[in-house]
Amino acid sequence: MTTHRPASVVMYIDGGSRGNPGPAAYAVVVKAGDGAPLAGFSKLLGEATNNVAEYEGLLAALGYALRHHHLRLKVVSDSELLVRQIQGSYKVKSAYLKPLHQRAREMIARLEAFSLEHVRREQNREADRLVNQALDAAEAGTISSASRPSPVTVLRAAATHHAGVLKLQRPLPLTEGEEVELEIRRKN
Repeated sequence: MTTHRPASVVMYIDGGSRGNPGPAAYAVVVKAGDGAPLAGFSKLLGEATNNVAEYEGLLAALGYALRHHHLRLKVVSDSELLVRQIQGSYKVKSAYLKPLHQRAREMIARLEAFSLEHVRREQNREADRLVNQALDAAEAGTISSASRPSPVTVLRAAATHHAGVLKLQRPLPLTEGEEVELEIRRKN
């Protein structure tokens, strides 16, 4: 069975820290080239700066793209520093960011096509919302970075039920044999 992969994907990334440094998290929202949502995930990082969190978000997006064979990638970020450093127009001076920058450059080199776009925060609302949800949950004590070892990917797709079988309206980026947990909601 061959799994259809979108020709290209767009990933909206964000990272944030409350205290700078302080409790930090990143988020990634994955969309197909046509804008259809594919996945969204966030992760608490513990104590970090906002710039470290932004880079961790980029690394998570690149890792997701490589694992799911999305080799044509556009990344959208509201971090001017991250975008300009990856593009080479700003130097990486921070000792904390240098190894993250190097890892990102190495991962980018494995892609067929890569672009990075800086946008205003208002154009990156979904990723920003996921970061703040993770940080809010940590502050409320409902989740800790230690109790959440890896990002949770949320996939959404519409399906039609016919003769006891759910038929997806579009393929999902899953590997053969991968186990998933389903939550089904009736469409009104």
